[in-house]
Amino acid sequence: MSLSGFTNPWWFLLLIVVAAVACGYVWVQRQRRKRTMRFTNLELLERVVPKRQGPTRHVPAALLLVAMLLLTVALAGPTAEKRVPRNRATVMLAMDVSLSMKAEDVQPTRLEAAQQAARDFAHELTPGVNLGLVSFAGTSSVLVSPTTQRQGVVDAIDNLRLAESTATGEGLYAAMRAIKSFSSRVSGAKGPPPARIVLMSDGKQTVPNDEWDERGAFTAAQQAKKRDIPVSTISFGTSHGFVEIEGERVPVNVDDGAMRTVARITDGQYYKAATADELKDVYEDLREQIGYEIKRDDASRPWVLLGTLVLLAAAVSALITGQRLPS
Repeated sequence: MSLSGFTNPWWFLLLIVVAAVACGYVWVQRQRRKRTMRFTNLELLERVVPKRQGPTRHVPAALLLVAMLLLTVALAGPTAEKRVPRNRATVMLAMDVSLSMKAEDVQPTRLEAAQQAARDFAHELTPGVNLGLVSFAGTSSVLVSPTTQRQGVVDAIDNLRLAESTATGEGLYAAMRAIKSFSSRVSGAKGPPPARIVLMSDGKQTVPNDEWDERGAFTAAQQAKKRDIPVSTISFGTSHGFVEIEGERVPVNVDDGAMRTVARITDGQYYKAATADELKDVYEDLREQIGYEIKRDDASRPWVLLGTLVLLAAAVSALITGQRLPS
């Protein structure tokens, strides 16, 4: 535990006192030894001075010093990291529903695997987090505004329908609009709750063709960055996926590069999932990141208890050895 983990580190100045007590004890013991050695009649000395108990006579003093050390640490206010559920956050789940999602390279289909993983994510996300849903193909639609009520999100996930084209940028813009609208209603003294977008797509943007277009994914990502909304991207599918359109087999390769770039621009995380199990693992990792935060909590109680126990042990050992504290 580093000094930055203490709320009142100046209490460590008491260690100077502890060191002084230790030095004083050693000095007293040496002075007694010198006085003993100057006693000329050793036979008489053995009769008038109680027989010493050897090294065990130092146990009470040693325990007292240890107790002082432990209690000093407790006074310094040690803290420890504690994982606590978030009670204010906004997450928009943006799901690609373009026709490429009916590819069967992920069983049973990309869409059905994505729906199952998204349902699990919604059910298990920390209750205090507001979750919303956006779907996008050639256009985008806010299906559910951010809410702590999960059933509406789950129902919307179950009712996702495929459509032509992929407008990734529109999906991001729709998610940002939903976040802005929600934040304006719930913003309090602490400001709007922290927000994040989870973007899942299985293919290349087709509307518009250029990701740097005004409505493109990369431009939308820049806007998310300005609004301090990180985008966690999930590139879902394999390199050998295909769909049949009018009897013709059309490859639907995943655009990993674009998803990685969106995440990088917004300071979000990029994930690759080529199977249903991998997608589930991705959502579990996101749920841990989004649903919980690390806070520093008071950790002085164990030090106080241990210091008190050692102090009591010092008193008991002093009684057993017939000494005063310190001797």
